[in-house]
Amino acid sequence: MLFYRDKMKEISGGEDNTTNQRMELTAVVEALRALKVSGWDVVVYSDSAYIVNAFGQDWIGRWQKNGWKNSKKEDVANQDLWKSLLAFMSKNRVRIEKVKGHSGDQWNERCDELARKAITRR
Repeated sequence: MLFYRDKMKEISGGEDNTTNQRMELTAVVEALRALKVSGWDVVVYSDSAYIVNAFGQDWIGRWQKNGWKNSKKEDVANQDLWKSLLAFMSKNRVRIEKVKGHSGDQWNERCDELARKAITRR
């Protein structure tokens, strides 16, 4: 979901044979892709520890520094999406904020509903 002043835009989708982490990353990538201008202050709210920790604990910085290898010296999963996300983030000033999932947050619950509907359309 995208919010700007009094406007809201809902986007959703899915892929066959994918993972929850890929879909969480794809959601953020597609939300940032939907922005029509650059140079904005953007806040991304996510209940995904995968995304929040990648930035909050600087996994992303270490991955880049280590040639996209994780702490086990293995290739980082979903590199294509992480690189795409970084490219879209570079167009704006993006901050990632944690929101607790399944806690009654109106917008988080709506995102979950959109995700469930997207699954049934597949």
